[in-house]
Amino acid sequence: MNIELNEIKYIRKKFGLTQTQLANLAQVSQSLIAKIESGRLDPTYSNAQKIFSALNSLKEKHELKAKDISNKKIIYLHPNDEIKESITKMKKYGISQLPVIDRGNCVGLVSDSILLDSLLNNKGKNIKEIMEDSPPIVSENTSVEAISNLLRFSPMVLVSSEGKLTGIITKSDVLSKIYTTEYRQSLIGGMSSAQKPHYS
Repeated sequence: MNIELNEIKYIRKKFGLTQTQLANLAQVSQSLIAKIESGRLDPTYSNAQKIFSALNSLKEKHELKAKDISNKKIIYLHPNDEIKESITKMKKYGISQLPVIDRGNCVGLVSDSILLDSLLNNKGKNIKEIMEDSPPIVSENTSVEAISNLLRFSPMVLVSSEGKLTGIITKSDVLSKIYTTEYRQSLIGGMSSAQKPHYS
């Protein structure tokens, strides 16, 4: 998170910090914070870096991670599942795409459009014959910002811990759990418009 001097006060208040608390975290004086926020002083480069570093560490501490927003129940297909059965499963759960998992490892991805194309063009019988490449897999501590960027190019992101799949995240999860007015105001309200995440 790149921060401008005129954003320090705004971000500090978003985290509920007093000038003294921010000064303690940044190891600078409270009077320095006050002068910067009032526009009466341009800090030295080293002091500015201390303040920015403190604010960035707060953001990282408060930012939600993959483990906080992922669906722990992973509904998936097996490579040997028949296409017609897979369509039934998608309709049952109201899901438009599913990971293909074999022995605990993700080996591919299937969407409703892929299934439709296979039926219309008689392309195969089993999922392994029509599945696409596997979706991205991230650790449980991956930031929401990184996940949102991945979701711009993939319909889903899988979450893993110590080599074991532990959850799944889709664009709808991000929209419903992350990209709310409250979250934006509390965590990324201090960002410039160019820095705020955009979801397709």
